[in-house]
Amino acid sequence: MTIALAFLAAWLAQPAVELDYEFYRDKVQPIFQERRAGFTRCVVCHAEGGRVGFLEELAPGAETWNEEQSRANFEAVSRLVVPGDPLASRLLVHPLEPEAGGDEFHNGGRQFRSQEDPWFQTLAAWVRGETSD
Repeated sequence: MTIALAFLAAWLAQPAVELDYEFYRDKVQPIFQERRAGFTRCVVCHAEGGRVGFLEELAPGAETWNEEQSRANFEAVSRLVVPGDPLASRLLVHPLEPEAGGDEFHNGGRQFRSQEDPWFQTLAAWVRGETSD
């Protein structure tokens, strides 16, 4: 068997990772609104009114998204990840410092200096398939 076929067979044998909505809603989504000294909040650029909108716009005066908006955000953000593989997921590598494994293409600054950053770890846990249970 060639190496390519062996790799393909191993990849196909891996169980599919499902992204957990509750984990996303309770632990991932709040990160997009958090303030971090020296950085712009994710929601500023990535809500519908921002430059690269994929998150729902917050209603005027709302502190967070409602259930319908959270579901829409989950669907949109899920398209930015490769379930089971955090370092193949744009959601994690764009805001990660290149020296720590990130890419060069995030104009909004580097939210994560290392893969040990607690927010990075939360996002990675979700992508790996951790659940709220």
